This record gives sequence, structure tokens and C-alpha cells, in this order.
Amino acid sequence: MPQTVCPAAGTMFTPSGFSPHLASTCSEADPVIEDEGGPQEARGPGACLAEGPPITSASLDTLIQHLVPTTDYYPEKAYVFTFLLSARLFISPPELLARLCETCIKQQQLDQSPLDMAKVRKFGPKILQLLTEWTETFPTDFREEKMVGLFKDIIHRIAPCDEAYWKTLSQVLQTLNQKLAAIAQGEECIVKVNASSVSSISDKLVAFKTKSPPIQKEMLSICNDPYTLAQQLTYIELEHLSHIGPEEFVQAFVQKDKLDSTQPCFSEQKKKTTNLEAYVRWFNRLCYLVATEICMPAKKKQRAQVIEFFIDVARECFNIGNFNSLMAIISGMNMSPVSRLKKTWGKAKTAKFFILEHQMDPTGNFYNYRTALRGAAHRSQTANSNREKIVIPFFSLLIKDIYFLNEGCANRLPNGHVHFAKFVELARQVGEFMTWKQMECPFETDRSILHYLHTAPIFSEDGLYLASYESESPENQVEKDRWKALRSNILGKTKELKELREHHGS
Repeated sequence: MPQTVCPAAGTMFTPSGFSPHLASTCSEADPVIEDEGGPQEARGPGACLAEGPPITSASLDTLIQHLVPTTDYYPEKAYVFTFLLSARLFISPPELLARLCETCIKQQQLDQSPLDMAKVRKFGPKILQLLTEWTETFPTDFREEKMVGLFKDIIHRIAPCDEAYWKTLSQVLQTLNQKLAAIAQGEECIVKVNASSVSSISDKLVAFKTKSPPIQKEMLSICNDPYTLAQQLTYIELEHLSHIGPEEFVQAFVQKDKLDSTQPCFSEQKKKTTNLEAYVRWFNRLCYLVATEICMPAKKKQRAQVIEFFIDVARECFNIGNFNSLMAIISGMNMSPVSRLKKTWGKAKTAKFFILEHQMDPTGNFYNYRTALRGAAHRSQTANSNREKIVIPFFSLLIKDIYFLNEGCANRLPNGHVHFAKFVELARQVGEFMTWKQMECPFETDRSILHYLHTAPIFSEDGLYLASYESESPENQVEKDRWKALRSNILGKTKELKELREHHGS
């Protein structure tokens, strides 16, 4: 069925990969990796992560210190991603970068004259690498001028040791600006697509359901090849994924933590989850589009053909590794207005559909799907062809996994320490997604198909029920009463609209 960003309170899932031991780390008794005597320049998380037990919790100050590079230390890439992803729950990116730069200036004595050239030459490439990683992974953080200003200032301090730093800075900022421009363009496209999708919800088409030729084009007249349609769906999925930043997963579920006395570092207005929400809306649209296409034809044979077509499309999506479109198609075919069409289903060949349903069965916390997803991920890692590298997860389930991880443990422990073990697991799940989303679509695009998928009229839930009852009569009194009410409501409005148009046309 269509999805929302946050799962219903009554829905029960055990998140994939959610480590049971995380629940036990919600007490003060757990081991903590922390510098009791204050951070040393040469010490960082590398030693803790590689040689000792992992960091399970620490103060925010200690975690920030682990991020700071020195002349002979650079934080592990996994730590950088994990901390930059989660730190925004406790400190804003500009404040974090200011703290980072301030610490670097003091430790490396960058405010002294003359500089220790040998020391700065060792430190310079490391701070430049860290800030470059930051711009590459979380580019939207640098939409704020203060972030770019801090970046330029720290490079200005080390540039006397090597003029090449200015050239590198220029290249990094050029790449950053290109990314930000692409993100802005993607957000503009989302607004346009949303506008066209909202305007495409039209129940008045039900009034013309029995008339021939049909008032609108149908999917099979635009594309009758299941593999081609699966390719175009995959293009749309990857396009949506490419715009979702890792920070959106954190900001989607941010809430006031009972154990956190600090104020949230971003307001509701600054919670940027635009791309994530747009992707969920796309899933819902595809569900309703599939259901509309099935309920629209007047003849049973035509409806059966549409069912068989979408079963084949779903199978091709599975083979490609596009699990999100697969689930949307199955959800659309399982919507009540479609599933009640027993005579239509009796005409269709459905053996392949039941196999696909089995793959996406929610039993055992979607065990079959998770097994297939692991298989697709393994294939992606070893594949030579780009077509075999595609992995598009069932997105709403990924969101639910992250939601329950967030709900399962507090961000801070009772002693005020950041519950870092929780964020390591969050980074693992988000990091895996980030790998998959970087895949460029290897298929050629068909603009006519893409346009249809984005703009073709779809029925609302009431419209689907009315179209379903018009196709196969109600079976009981409840359905008969609903049918009567829907005919009066929807068809009555259509008649009024028609008369209004005729009046203005005369």
C-alpha cells in the first residue's frame, strides 16, 4: 500500500542490521572510550577503532577532538562520515566547523608568526582532505556563507607554506558549486513534478469509462514492452535517489531527546527533507498509477491484459535490482479496488505474480526481500556491467529501519555522553544507501514514457473504488451503498463541470 515517511505507531518491524547489543548500551555501565586527561595531539579515534574496543559513547567535546587532524594523525573515513552525519543533532555544521578550525589553529599555532613550516606542511594536506571530504559528502552544509568563509580562512593560514593550497581550494569550491547548482536544479524539478502530479489526480475520467475511444491514453499505448518500462522506472528511481543527501535521514526523525538538555540545532523550517519526501510521494504515485491503469479499461479482457503486463514489469524490476518500483507495483495491484476484481483476476495469468508477492512478503520482517537485497548487493560488488550494479532498496522499509533505530535508543546517555554506538549503526545503514545511490542509470531514456509516468491522470482512492464498482458490480449491501454515494458525488460533479463548460462555450 502507499507509504508515508514515518511508519504508523502500530506497525511493528525489527530493523535490518539493528544490533541487539545497542539496547544494552543505553546504560551508563557500558564501556566508554574517552580521554580522561584531555585530548593529546597525536591521539585520535584511529587507535580506538583499530586497536581497542569501539567507541560506544563519549562527550561531544571528545568526539570533536577525534575529528581534528594533526601532523601525524588523520581520522578514519568511517569515523568522519559517522560523526559529520550525527553531530548535527547536537551542534550546527557552522558551529562544528568553527570549533574544528579553532582547535587546529591552537594546536598547529597557525596564529603565530613565523609559522613552523615543516609542521604545517605535514598538517596542511590533512586538514584540506578533511574539509574536501566534508564538501563531497555533505555539500548542502556549505550553502551557508559562514561555512565557506571558515574553509577559506583555515586555508589562508596554511597557504604561506605551499601556494598549491590555493589552487586546491579553488578546485574544491568549483566542484562544490557545481554540486550545489545540481541540487538546486533537482529541487526545482521536484516542485514542477509535484505540481503536475497533484493536478493529474482526476476522478472525472470515471464518467467516461464506458465510452470509446478512451478520453486518455493508456500505458499500453505508450509502452507495451515490460523491460523498457522497467528501465524507465529505474531511471526515475535513480534520479530521485541521486538528490537525497545523507543528512535528510537524520533530520527526518529529529525530535527533542528527554536526556538532552540542549536545544535542537536546526528549526522545523531548516529541516531539509525535501528530496526524501518527494521520493515517498513518487512511490505513492506509482501505486495509484498502476491501480488506475488496471481499473480504467471498460472490458474485462483489457483489464486482465494490463494486470499481466504489470506483472511482467514487476518481474523485470526484480531482475534489474529495482525493489522500490517492484514493491510499488505489487502494492498498487493489492489495493482493495483492484484486488476485488475477481472476474478480471480470473482471466489473468497470475502464477508469476504470486512468486513476486512471495519475494516481497512481510513475514519474518521481510526476510525474503532482505535475502534478495543482499544478493543484489553482492552482485553489484562483483559485477563488470553497470546494468548488474543497480541496487534500489524498498525505500519505505529502509526509512522504517532507521526510524526504529532512532526510536530504540536515546541520542544521549543519562551521564550526558553521546550514544555513539547508535550513530555507528545509523551510519552503516545510510552509508550503504549512499553507495547504491551513486549509480548512474545505464539505460537510455524515453521522454514520452517518462512524461506519461509523471503526468498521466490517476484516480484518488474514491475514484478507484468507483471505477472498480463500474467494472464489476458490488457484491454486498455495504459496497452497493458506497457505490451509490460515489456515483452521486463524483459523477454529479462531473456533470456539473460538463454543463459549466458548455455554458461558457455557448
